[in-house]
Amino acid sequence: MEDDTIKLLRECNAGIKMGITSLDDVMDHVKDEHLKDLLIQSKETHSQLGSETHEYLMKCRDEGKDPGAMAKMMSWVKTNMKLGGEDSDRVVADLVTDGCNMGVKFLYKYLHQYQAADQDSKKLAEKIIRAEETLIKDLREYL
Repeated sequence: MEDDTIKLLRECNAGIKMGITSLDDVMDHVKDEHLKDLLIQSKETHSQLGSETHEYLMKCRDEGKDPGAMAKMMSWVKTNMKLGGEDSDRVVADLVTDGCNMGVKFLYKYLHQYQAADQDSKKLAEKIIRAEETLIKDLREYL
């Protein structure tokens, strides 16, 4: 059980870090103030969830996990290629929506893969999923 708990929390930790980095990458390209506010609020939510994840990891005596270097590089390249030609709120919303969808997909995968994880870590993963799904819904008007 503890092994699955740690593995699930590590994946949550890495995903949250990736989300925060991605939001930082696009923030300077946002023109619409409401969209900017949505992204700032999402970053704050991710930071809170990251702190919660880190607390659980500390209880397990684990340092967590950073996103993979290749995933970070691919995200950066995709972001800069798409935004290189145009600074558009639609492009930002599209990029963030793709990232959220990927995060949700992987979190469901890890919830199924690490079924022996404790209930608190599973609830945390589900809370992260809800935050991602809320942001996806909020971004629809910009797509």
